[in-house]
Amino acid sequence: MNNELYADGIGEITVTGTIVRIDLMSLSPTERDANNNPRPVFRQRIIMPVDAFANAVDLMQKALGGLVEAGAVRRVDDIAQVPPGDAVQQPALSANASPNFN
Repeated sequence: MNNELYADGIGEITVTGTIVRIDLMSLSPTERDANNNPRPVFRQRIIMPVDAFANAVDLMQKALGGLVEAGAVRRVDDIAQVPPGDAVQQPALSANASPNFN
């Protein structure tokens, strides 16, 4: 059986010497912030050597490049560079947009 873990994002990345710790966060089904939005809560930590982290970042950058090329995601910088009144309508950025692609 394979264990799977869903995360809404990364809360923090800490580097201590040659070890990288990545804290995965998910939106809480019960805890709310002052605006009544689900609060991000810690779910699990990934711990790896710094060279494995560097390889993982390279792999994720390649995956992101493929997603951008396929049109599945847009970089915030790319959207900001479209002149106002351009014939191509750009969707508004959602309040729920991932900050990981800024």
